[in-house]
Amino acid sequence: MSLSFIVREGFSGIGRAKIPAAITVTISFFALVLLGLFSTVSLSFFDLMQELRSRVELEVFLADSLSERQAAELAGKIRALDGVREATFVSKQEAASIFSRDFGEDVVKILGSNPLPRSIRLKFLPEYASPDSIGRVVPHINALSAGLEVRYNQRYLGQIEQNGRLFTLLTGGLGLLIAVATVVLVGYTIRLALYSRQEKIRTMRLVGATAWFIGAPYVIEGALQGLLAGLLAAGAVWLVFEQLLFTSEPAIYRILHPSALVIYPALVLLGLVLGIFGSTLSVGKYLRVASKR
Repeated sequence: MSLSFIVREGFSGIGRAKIPAAITVTISFFALVLLGLFSTVSLSFFDLMQELRSRVELEVFLADSLSERQAAELAGKIRALDGVREATFVSKQEAASIFSRDFGEDVVKILGSNPLPRSIRLKFLPEYASPDSIGRVVPHINALSAGLEVRYNQRYLGQIEQNGRLFTLLTGGLGLLIAVATVVLVGYTIRLALYSRQEKIRTMRLVGATAWFIGAPYVIEGALQGLLAGLLAAGAVWLVFEQLLFTSEPAIYRILHPSALVIYPALVLLGLVLGIFGSTLSVGKYLRVASKR
């Protein structure tokens, strides 16, 4: 009986405070839409970062004194190092073919011989493709054989990591700001509802109602507000990506679509969680103050 009363009170509370609830849901809706759009772009950016990291290459140039068998053994040893995803031996002939493909010139015809050295090209697992991780691998490679020359684009790697850190800070800061704003809005609405019904709450306390019994309907009310804002925000973001972007910018849509599929349910869940959190904080603070009177 008490549970049905709590649920009924939670639903009816929105009807008794239509304007504050509507304002909270509307502002929370816009906040969650903004967060959803930004989060989709952010997730796609992180996927792009992982793709860029997976393409990072390190090239180990071999000494002419190494035989083909020794070069093959060295490639196997390098492949066994932590973080190395792929180690491919490049012969002098293959190096000449790559040069011809990239620059459109036959180095052998130009110089009369092939001066390009043999090498081993390394690719790393994305989580190891950072300047610090690769910097730790280089000494291990140099220790495997004498006369090796290791080259990789440190500036390119540094830019990837710098951009990743900057974007993470911006994403985290914006997400935190929107979450706090949503919690405050829901809490404000619930506090108004509590103050408007303080006589009823006082009567319930006098007849022995517990704090949980008094506060639970307001937590349900806040949860419903957050859930409604999350559902509306997920629908709005769906319209932006699945209708507008799909028809106007299909190339961008293909990039963002995998991340958007994660964001739709996440917005609904986030709205619910923030609604519960905001109303719980507000109810707890009100009941603590009321108990001291």
